[in-house]
Amino acid sequence: MNPDYHLKFKIAVSGAAETEFMNANEMPEVELLGRLIAEAGMVMVDGATTGAPYWAAKGAKEAGGIVIGISPAATKREHVETYHLPVDYHDLIIYVGGGYSERNLIFTRSADAVIYVGGRIGTLNEFTDAFEDGKPQGVLLGTGGTTDDIKKILEDAHRGMGKVVFDTDPKALFEKVVAMLKKEEDELGIE
Repeated sequence: MNPDYHLKFKIAVSGAAETEFMNANEMPEVELLGRLIAEAGMVMVDGATTGAPYWAAKGAKEAGGIVIGISPAATKREHVETYHLPVDYHDLIIYVGGGYSERNLIFTRSADAVIYVGGRIGTLNEFTDAFEDGKPQGVLLGTGGTTDDIKKILEDAHRGMGKVVFDTDPKALFEKVVAMLKKEEDELGIE
């Protein structure tokens, strides 16, 4: 391997597309997650949607980062006109054309790790997809919605906690997720 070249980590941010389901005043913390990803030289991946992922994309782009969106639509026109989703704050949007359930699986598989903030049923679907794939995952507690239920769901499921970390502080959570990614690379012998 060329020592001057290495792949960038791709961190996905998942969360409520409708922020009224999140706790008040969470958007600055979500925006901070995007900035942290960009400032670390990583790529942010999102569901090319509104709400929490949009705010994370905004934070990443304003910090000079790269943002890739995974859309449920088949085309840009469908993305904008049918799904009513934004295109700003993204460097690239991939149109999967299979609706939300297909987008969710491709979205989580496109990233090395996923961080969750707020959320509804789609966020929970993305969580279970990434859990089954054994991805490192971080859950920002206190943001409302389904993310505040994930720890209890894991306990009740009796399948272990997987590679899931929790925190109420976005920076501490980000650092925990990055530590898991670096540990995986160390185990693979990748420098």
